[in-house]
Amino acid sequence: MALTVLNELLIEDPSPPLLLYQLNKTAQLETLNYQSCYMQRVFTHFPEILFIHRTYNPRGEVLYTFLVDGPRVPLEGHLSRAVYFAILAKEDAEALAHIFQVFKKFNPAWERVCTILVDPYFLLLPTLAMEFPAAEVLLSAFHICKFLQGKFCQLALEQPVERLLLTALRSTMCSATAGNLRKLYTLLSTCIPPAQLPALHSHWLLNDRIWLAHRWRSQAESSRYFQGLEVTTRLLSQFFGTTPVVEKGMSALLQYLQQNSGDKVSFNLGPSPPNRYTPLEGSPESPKVEQLVEARIQHSLNAICTGPAAQLCLGELAVVQKSMHLIGSGSEKVNIQILEDTHRVQPQPPASCSCYFNQAFRLPCRHILAMLSAHRQELKPDMLPAEWTAGCAPNLSDILESTWSETLEKRLAVALLTEEVSQLLQHCSQEEFERRYSTLRELADSWIGPYEQVQL
Repeated sequence: MALTVLNELLIEDPSPPLLLYQLNKTAQLETLNYQSCYMQRVFTHFPEILFIHRTYNPRGEVLYTFLVDGPRVPLEGHLSRAVYFAILAKEDAEALAHIFQVFKKFNPAWERVCTILVDPYFLLLPTLAMEFPAAEVLLSAFHICKFLQGKFCQLALEQPVERLLLTALRSTMCSATAGNLRKLYTLLSTCIPPAQLPALHSHWLLNDRIWLAHRWRSQAESSRYFQGLEVTTRLLSQFFGTTPVVEKGMSALLQYLQQNSGDKVSFNLGPSPPNRYTPLEGSPESPKVEQLVEARIQHSLNAICTGPAAQLCLGELAVVQKSMHLIGSGSEKVNIQILEDTHRVQPQPPASCSCYFNQAFRLPCRHILAMLSAHRQELKPDMLPAEWTAGCAPNLSDILESTWSETLEKRLAVALLTEEVSQLLQHCSQEEFERRYSTLRELADSWIGPYEQVQL
């Protein structure tokens, strides 16, 4: 009867959805894959970051919900970011691979998935890596927050301590800077008994790769993001997680989606509206626009720069074209993030960037070119020093000799090494940190004096 209701709901859908299901020997629903045409369009438009949430019913059957995530995705509308539902009777590698293969078959945009966000209890990571070989799998900030909230309750802490930790957690999740995460890590180390601390996996707070996928949001955006996901996951639990009959749970969920189809208007599936972050990874609907912008940048590089300068910059542009990047506008400067590298761009002429390439050669780097591409602009003569302008320098060696500085080379080398060491120290265990710090301390003492004189 429930399956009949489910089919009736699908018949009422104005556009025929994807529905694949399998029944067991007693005619009960065993597996299901569902995606409406609208959900497919949403994923095609926002495929870069996929958020996977799992909901279990009383019989242990699991509903996988795929949601789109990232800076381009509007936050309004509960469940409006859901792009796929799949039910597994048995959660193993074979069943999981099957639903991913079905999803990929009906969604060619899967090849553009760059990041997949999962919960801490997701163990079938090799299956994800096999089905999405080009995507990076990370723990989601939302699931880490829910994990820590649950652990705080399980530890039966004193009420003032629990309130303090919950308040600090909420505050940190809405402003996940490296400093705030470090403060929360220190607070957990102080308030949680040492024997119970390992169960919290507090080292996740020091893994910068996790938080780079979330840090681009402002405090207000982060608050709305967590609230929206909280409502979404509660709805999934309400409809699917509380009933042992899979068909009834899915019928109720799809009925809710149809009755609340007004949420769809919050999505603009045309050109992305201007917002705080502009994606450079173009939508599939406007490849000609991107090609035109890139061609204009190439033409301006060739017209303005010397031959060697144009070659160096075109190499940087090639990296931009193959990368996913985010642009955030500040009052005076622009933050650019290309994959794992984050640098600060000064757009006012002559344009400058904090990266090694721009500091060394004073040429437009990939981050400056990414900014130009995002703003649909081209290179201007006043954006680079005169020695790189066409006709001013006879050859590459003359330019390098005139712009290179041994002091600059040393300063950049030290800065890069310092950053690398800092990242390694932040992400290692406490025991490993103390060992590495001791080694650095001894080295510093032998070079520049004892600890009383020099603070490392």
